[in-house]
Amino acid sequence: MDVILARYAEVGLKSSGVRRYFESILIDNMLTALSAQGLEALVTSEQGRIYITTDRMDDSIPVLRRVFGVASLSPALISDSAMEEMQRAAAEYSRTVLGEGRSFAVKARREGNHPYKSMDVGREVGSAIFLANEDKGVRVDLTRPDVTFYVEVRDRKAYIFSEYLSGPGGLPMGSQGKVVAVVENDRDALAAWMMMKRGCRVIVSASSEDGPAASLGAWDPRLKVVVGREVRRVLRDSKALATVHGYGVEDIDIIRALPSDVPAFFPLIGMTGAEVQERSAFIRSA
Repeated sequence: MDVILARYAEVGLKSSGVRRYFESILIDNMLTALSAQGLEALVTSEQGRIYITTDRMDDSIPVLRRVFGVASLSPALISDSAMEEMQRAAAEYSRTVLGEGRSFAVKARREGNHPYKSMDVGREVGSAIFLANEDKGVRVDLTRPDVTFYVEVRDRKAYIFSEYLSGPGGLPMGSQGKVVAVVENDRDALAAWMMMKRGCRVIVSASSEDGPAASLGAWDPRLKVVVGREVRRVLRDSKALATVHGYGVEDIDIIRALPSDVPAFFPLIGMTGAEVQERSAFIRSA
């Protein structure tokens, strides 16, 4: 594969100026996450896509899937946008993906001016894939295929891939200011994680760097954990805008007793115990 395509969701809804600003933060976060794992990459953006080029793609993908703001990733081949070149590249790639008796479909989309339509790309590339794998007994299934090949044609280049790997989504971390999360248990860690997903840079206030707070380090290489310091002092020193807590609706008395010098967020307030356990397990498994 030649490149990793990264897509965002919410960032694309912003105005052009704000979107460019968010893209720059997202790219910086990607490079920071990769660098923290000793990985080098070239990251660029164009037409609503971010392109990551690296010689260690298999190592980079799991890291990029933990970068907030990334909706999905696809390792892709790059081809010239001429129909014959797309057919050749897709046919060669399909030999490594399709197994005996498997079904497939082709989905194509275009941006730019070309002497063909997206439907033509799907038909001609699909024909090339079928002929290249005819000896395997493959078949076309446009309803429920075993494998879907995607062809994105953008001006003079075409990107061919067959995987959509999910990311955490949300907003680029650091685009929405700083908050202090009090983390003493898994609920607190999940609350902090959810504020990271909403674009906040989180400073963790905890009694120890081990335990629940440690699980957040995989999601933020720059994570700052402050141990044994009063929360108000952490707020003052970091100039954070709010505190974050893992309390639920059953903890209303504790919530009422909290100091109200700054806003306090409770991201888990509407979540069930099962939802908290499921999401906490996901965070720890990263």
